[in-house]
Amino acid sequence: MWGAPAEPADSYYQIRPECTDVPNTKFKIKPGKTLSVRKWQAAFTQEGFLDMGKTLNRIQRGGIHPTIRGEVWEFLLGCYDPKSTFEEREQIRQRRRTQYASWKQECKQMFPVIGSGGFITAPVITEKGQPILDPLVLQETNLGEDSDFFKELESRGPLDKKVIQWMLTLHQIGLDVNRTDRTLVFYEKKENLSKLWDILALYAWIDNDVGYCQGMSDLCSPMIMLLEDEADAFWCFERLMRRLRGNFRSTGRSVGVEAQLTHLASITQIIDPKLHHHLENLGGGDYLFAIRMIMVQFRREFSFCDSLYLWEMMWALEYDPEMYSLYEEPEFEGEKTEGSSKGKPKSIKQCGKYERENMKNGGNSAEGPLPISVFLVASVLKDKSSKLMTEARGLDDVVKILNDITGNLDAKKACTGAMKLHKKYLKKAKK
Repeated sequence: MWGAPAEPADSYYQIRPECTDVPNTKFKIKPGKTLSVRKWQAAFTQEGFLDMGKTLNRIQRGGIHPTIRGEVWEFLLGCYDPKSTFEEREQIRQRRRTQYASWKQECKQMFPVIGSGGFITAPVITEKGQPILDPLVLQETNLGEDSDFFKELESRGPLDKKVIQWMLTLHQIGLDVNRTDRTLVFYEKKENLSKLWDILALYAWIDNDVGYCQGMSDLCSPMIMLLEDEADAFWCFERLMRRLRGNFRSTGRSVGVEAQLTHLASITQIIDPKLHHHLENLGGGDYLFAIRMIMVQFRREFSFCDSLYLWEMMWALEYDPEMYSLYEEPEFEGEKTEGSSKGKPKSIKQCGKYERENMKNGGNSAEGPLPISVFLVASVLKDKSSKLMTEARGLDDVVKILNDITGNLDAKKACTGAMKLHKKYLKKAKK
């Protein structure tokens, strides 16, 4: 209701009482600005077609109400086509749930802890595929030395290389799960930690190219909280990884995120050449000090609630109506390559503001547009430019100054700053 006071959103993501050093949340549910349950339901026709343009505008004004966040994210991330009906989406949902159950069964046959409600934090096999009868593993898995699993593992003979590689990552996933969002009451329940482990373990199995890397648990964790069905949470995470998996891809010589850092250096060089020169002199010309912000999309710089608000603002600004059809192409070959438009031109009204700017000003290169997250980092650097110029005498100082922004950033202002910088960059880059 217009004129009603803004409602704090922290109650939807409760913090454990003993955790007193978490950043304060700035996001508030604002009547008339935040996408409400009523406005969301009104955005659908009787058949189920969604007016994405209006929805994006509302999200850009005030974010999404926590009670509908999961289902809205499914559209923002390209799980569903806004031009589909309720019935068509239900069919897709059921098909995906069946596919997820099939993959989970396949993984469970290889390692019975999958889907058991537990997870592991110690290695179960050697690099040669031999079982490790670690007391911690036996305790965590409830699999005794005489269990069928270990007997079968020894009798199988040489394991497939892919299976060994996958099983070697399972304890690393467990270690990361144990560290993820532990300030939240939600993760006091072991079943929720186990669900996060299951999803990441399955993803590691089906994504042959990238597998599992540190940081993915931070990206997946919100999906578990927002979507009750484990399969739905998995597919939401899988769609997010379509955008971000290039950052995690490693070739032995380099990691994919280095390409984004190179772009960040180019943007800073154009927008703030003095700062770029100063960072280069400090030995930070590779911009590795910004790697965490890009890899986990500012999860550590904001409170949990504010990071969700930031993500949905970014996705709404970047929204491309062709995303769903691109992602539905053969699995893991449909990463976001906006340059490959097919058929009739897309409606600019159904695009996010950032995507519109790229369409108007030629920001879409052959390898697709730069993600808005790169401009967010550039905006943070520009805001801290004078402090970095006067106080940073080494890379440790740069890291310290950037760490001080934790809990002090405003998600909406950060996105506005990124948009302004993006516009400025496109104009200067054209000259």
